[in-house]
Amino acid sequence: MADVKPTEINNEDVQNYTVSSTNDPKNMQELTQYVQTLLQTMQDKFQTMSDQIINRIDEMGNRIDDLEKNIADLMTQAGVEGPDK
Repeated sequence: MADVKPTEINNEDVQNYTVSSTNDPKNMQELTQYVQTLLQTMQDKFQTMSDQIINRIDEMGNRIDDLEKNIADLMTQAGVEGPDK
């Protein structure tokens, strides 16, 4: 069966999303920088998740290909013709 790991939330993640009063932007330039940093962090996390999903899909495709090959081999050994594609 596939190895599914739940997403863990650690204190660092919580701190990254917690806004404290000492980090509140004081002017438009700081606000702009704050928003850009926040958006970049979100983009990085989404990219990481996207890469993980694509890797899992590729792995699943490889497993399906292996299963199809094994089934075809078993059918050949049993003397049964496989379906035409």
